[in-house]
Amino acid sequence: MQQQNQNANVIKNPKPASEPKVKGPQMNDRDFLNDILLTEKYLTDSLNVAVREASHDSLHQDYMTILMETHQAQRHAFNLMFQKGWYKLEAEQQQKLDQAHKQFSNYSSQFPYPIQ
Repeated sequence: MQQQNQNANVIKNPKPASEPKVKGPQMNDRDFLNDILLTEKYLTDSLNVAVREASHDSLHQDYMTILMETHQAQRHAFNLMFQKGWYKLEAEQQQKLDQAHKQFSNYSSQFPYPIQ
């Protein structure tokens, strides 16, 4: 029964046409795409810092352009992995979401300005 419930929480994506063959230390298509996705995530994190720290308006705007392009590349890599069935997501149970919301909902009273 528990196994069926866990399967119901898996967000469906297409089954891979074929699993990449692993014949040794060589990277396959899935490995390369996963590496690209991780690199794009790292770049967006680093560029967020650069955007915040840029003191010159023109430099800030250039960083913002690069940051947006990097976010788009990251999303493209994610979508491609998901379409190929190489990135699995699981839906969370509504009860756990409600519990977390209740736990943190009073934090808004700690903000210096009211949320509208």
